Amino acid sequence: MKYYLSALTGFIIWGTFALVLRPLSDYGALDILIHRVLFASVCILLACFIFRRKQTLASIKYLKSTNSSERKKLLINVLASAVLLGMNWFIFIYVMNAISVNATALAYLICPILTTVLASIFLKERLGNWQWFAVGLSVVSCLLLAYGHFLDLIYSFFIALSYAAYLVLQKNKFQIDKFFTLTIHILVSTILLLPILSIIDPSVPKTTEFYSYILIIAIGYTIIPLFLNIYALKGLDSSVVGILLYLNPIISFCLAIFYYKEAINSTQIIAFGLILIAVIIFNIAYIYERRRQTQLKMEG
Repeated sequence: MKYYLSALTGFIIWGTFALVLRPLSDYGALDILIHRVLFASVCILLACFIFRRKQTLASIKYLKSTNSSERKKLLINVLASAVLLGMNWFIFIYVMNAISVNATALAYLICPILTTVLASIFLKERLGNWQWFAVGLSVVSCLLLAYGHFLDLIYSFFIALSYAAYLVLQKNKFQIDKFFTLTIHILVSTILLLPILSIIDPSVPKTTEFYSYILIIAIGYTIIPLFLNIYALKGLDSSVVGILLYLNPIISFCLAIFYYKEAINSTQIIAFGLILIAVIIFNIAYIYERRRQTQLKMEG
């Protein structure tokens, strides 16, 4: 239950991202991105060595005690995760700036499908018929929203693929603190994104309000949700965490309608309705199967 709660909380937080992003609409997307990752790096480093010093030192000790083969696998996993995370952030902002906001929204809908497929292929996570049916409903909803926007679909695919692959890589058996792992991911991603500093306009004045919202985004919308995602993967399949990601666009969609009073059409209503049904079916089937397996083990 705690793993479900962890995943749910993380995606619910991300679903309300517009509440802190809209007040920064006067600033460039790349400006927001680089300040976000810089603030996140500083905050997570401080948290790592002040509030989680014991776990951090234990993780460093574990790294020193592992053999070269294990250390190499861990290094590849951590670096690949960091590259994928940085790539996801950069492509997301680039597409939002240069292509369309619709393409970034569509990426959130494609990501759970790709996560489920990748988990099935690489992690051998088996899905029941009802779960595959739920995935099929998700595919239909994405096609409905992408109809007439083929280029958006292509860009959305790459945004979604980078985060789906990131999630799958976090499903590992390394005996290392998840928060420490996330710290490395964010630090390396920040280093990779530093060249952005050379192309943003430094003359744009930054107010106290700007830095306040960036701090909230860095901690509340970057560090905390990412950690909750990684923590949830300790007890849930990658496909389950992936499908729960649909809560993000559903909440965003509700905010757009009821809070920001944005116009919607019947296709969007049908598509998001299918997504909500898919999330419910997928998770009911998953919980039922877990309980059935537990019962069989007890009887055996």
